[in-house]
Amino acid sequence: MINLELPKKLRASANQAHQVAAQIFRPVSRKYDLSEHDYPVELDTMAAMVEGLADSGTQDISGATGGRKSEKGDGEETSHATELLGNSNGGNMSALLNALETSWGDVGLMLSIPYQGLGNAAIAAVATDEQLERFGKVWAAMAITEPSFGSDSAAVTTTATLDGDEWVLNGTKIFVTAGSRATHIVVWASVDRSKGRAAIKSFVVPRDAPGLSVARLEHKLGIKASDTAELRLEDCRIPKDNILGSPEVNVEKGFAGVMQTFDNTRPLVAAMAIGVGRAALEELRRILTEAGVEISYDIPAMNQHAAAAEFLRLEADWEAAYLLALRAGWMADNKKPNSLEASMSKAKAGRMGTDVTLKAVELAGALGYSQRTLLEKWSRDSKILDIFEGTQQIQQLIVARRVLELTSTELK
Repeated sequence: MINLELPKKLRASANQAHQVAAQIFRPVSRKYDLSEHDYPVELDTMAAMVEGLADSGTQDISGATGGRKSEKGDGEETSHATELLGNSNGGNMSALLNALETSWGDVGLMLSIPYQGLGNAAIAAVATDEQLERFGKVWAAMAITEPSFGSDSAAVTTTATLDGDEWVLNGTKIFVTAGSRATHIVVWASVDRSKGRAAIKSFVVPRDAPGLSVARLEHKLGIKASDTAELRLEDCRIPKDNILGSPEVNVEKGFAGVMQTFDNTRPLVAAMAIGVGRAALEELRRILTEAGVEISYDIPAMNQHAAAAEFLRLEADWEAAYLLALRAGWMADNKKPNSLEASMSKAKAGRMGTDVTLKAVELAGALGYSQRTLLEKWSRDSKILDIFEGTQQIQQLIVARRVLELTSTELK
């Protein structure tokens, strides 16, 4: 039989994250939803906690970084920086569960935790051991999307030109989560546009790098506690060794190394949607119970109150998303290719999150639509989780390619 019980170590870490979500995030959730672009000062306490846990060698409680797929053999030691970013022994699963729990508190605040940006997952996925040592404690945002494209990551127009011992970057990046607060930005750029997607590389750009500027901050539907920025790179200079992984352009391999980042981050985004969905289900159950609606697991749904039957459907959908995300995280930790499972988990959880939160607002009636509960906020927050790190349609396209064993050229 399959044992779905989480190991004790993972349960302890997830419980820590839940306590942070309940005691730090939830009490100020509405405050920062109404004060977009204000820095959540409460997160300074979070940063100190994360730093202390990292220094002690304990897995962080935010889970934003994800784990590294080690190429070493089983039982072989990885570097200290790799351990900080999440090692191959449960690192991805722990990060996933922690992302779930903190998002249960507030997904916008979770995305704002200092030193735990989505760019850290890119560093963990493709950096060399030397780079892991150098960037092990940075706060890295990830800059991919540009004004000319969204879902097609291969359409990057930002360029990186080698000039002596420095790379010179030029381009514009939009919708960069934590773009104005992070200490570093992982920028996707092409080193030779004539060679197509194979020449797309990721670069670590320090916040104070000459030529990097914040053009504006976006006003958004949800996750308002998190800053979303437009960044401009104008003859931005960074050290030559700030290119992640190998600088060589391998036309045969394409940009699979860069895309491996998504195999780490998509299950994490799925976990965010699962956390928000669970929060909505718990609140909805409380409201229905207070209204006298009994939810039973012993009586067929068709013989129960319509609201109870709908709740059971939503809960089953949530459970399916949760299990898919666990599988994607487990595969990453066990060095198994998980591109298919990562996209499946992201697609399922993203769709589930929007469905559950909007239906919760509907079933709660006027109470759900008002600001007396957080239901309406969660419905707004959940929409982005079905969009960034690849839209619903992109995930379905990737799943179709993997299942049918077709290339991106054969199935567009």
